[in-house]
Amino acid sequence: MRLVDFHCHLDLYPEFEELVAESDRLGIFTLAVTTTPKAWPRNSKLASSTKYVRAALGLHPQLVAERWREIDLWERLLGETRYVGEVGLDAGPRHFSSLPRQTEIFRRVLRSCAQVGGKILSIHSVRAAAKVLDLIEEEVPEGRAKFVFHWFTGSAADARRAADLGCYFSINSQMLMTDRGRALVSGLPIDRLLTETDGPFTSQGDGPARPRDVGQTVRHLATAKSLSREESAAVVLRNLKTLTA
Repeated sequence: MRLVDFHCHLDLYPEFEELVAESDRLGIFTLAVTTTPKAWPRNSKLASSTKYVRAALGLHPQLVAERWREIDLWERLLGETRYVGEVGLDAGPRHFSSLPRQTEIFRRVLRSCAQVGGKILSIHSVRAAAKVLDLIEEEVPEGRAKFVFHWFTGSAADARRAADLGCYFSINSQMLMTDRGRALVSGLPIDRLLTETDGPFTSQGDGPARPRDVGQTVRHLATAKSLSREESAAVVLRNLKTLTA
């Protein structure tokens, strides 16, 4: 059974190189997202020698208040990758004060991706799903990029709007631990679902989740969608192939 971890912060684990090798050895398609473009070279170098691990170029919205000037570096590096992430907006209480700056930076990210074309973005949208969708509609002509909402927590209406725009959703086990999360996921189009761990920010057993633990998400997703575990894994793999075609 082939597995997909479409959002994992591999470089935030002490055993970064070991996890890259493990994911590749196990044949788990893993998207190694970054939080700052300064992390790109190391991630890119390790991923480039693998079959199944890909690195994404990010500038995390929670870091924009301090690191917004790195957008220039981010733009210079964009041509080196198909994958972008983690990017987006965070309107939660801790980061709300930087939302105007976040919006400015995310606009630049979207415009750059639209100009270059062919990018796949892993998007953070805490308390900001509607605003993220507004910006996508404003800045990215149809067909110029593809979008995956990571750990989506927006409303059902936001989810429908995102699906109508062709967006995908990467689901982790923690999302499926609440009634609200299960209800949201059960209503998402099955052909737009991917799996993720968001490790090391989620747990499995006594430690942070690793890409190999994404099988638990496949099992929980199967329950939410009334599928067998094998069917759930096959759906996710098929969706990944469609996304990356």
